[in-house]
Amino acid sequence: MSQPAIVSTLLLHSVPLFAGLDEQQLALLARAIVRKSAGRSAKIIGAGDPTDSLYIVISGRLKVQMSDEQGREVILSILGPGEFFGEMGLLDDSPRSASVVTLEACELLTISKTDFKRSLAGNSELSLMVMRGLVKRLREADRKIGSLALMDVYGRVARLLLEMAEDIDGEKVVVKKLSKQDIAKMIGASREMVSRVMKDLQLGGYIEVRGRSIALRDNILLAE
Repeated sequence: MSQPAIVSTLLLHSVPLFAGLDEQQLALLARAIVRKSAGRSAKIIGAGDPTDSLYIVISGRLKVQMSDEQGREVILSILGPGEFFGEMGLLDDSPRSASVVTLEACELLTISKTDFKRSLAGNSELSLMVMRGLVKRLREADRKIGSLALMDVYGRVARLLLEMAEDIDGEKVVVKKLSKQDIAKMIGASREMVSRVMKDLQLGGYIEVRGRSIALRDNILLAE
């Protein structure tokens, strides 16, 4: 990662995690937070590392992943602007449970464990936002477990595309596609199977590939 840069309260105002802080609190936080940039495919944290800081995404996307002794990987989630990671280890003082790697160039904010805990102790709104983030992760984990147990590969791919889609001019569009390999790692399938499913969804009129984006048709719900 690059050398740290100065953080302004104006930037912190735009971070959902700090929405409940007043100007004075933001000014104190700005002195403790460091802004860093990272290129594509950079490992930000590694599974098993000591937990020493919280990260907040300003721009770019990252993947949270785990791997076994044979090197097989599973992607737990994709993070984008406004989201944060690394908070669990700060709360229970455990090592990092997963690795986080950039999918593209990213801008990140980072705050040390000591400063983060001090901020939590002094602001109930910040504590509530962190708890909401943890609950969101738990719900996502429940959905993923349910999908793996109850859906076939077609349903898992369709569900993932729906979760990734943004509403644009009345359409659901996946603006930033993932590679088929990354999709396979997210849904517990082979790359070859994902390629076959994506092709079938396209031929069946469930999706329309437009360059680097994918438009989802209303009938994609039938593929779940």
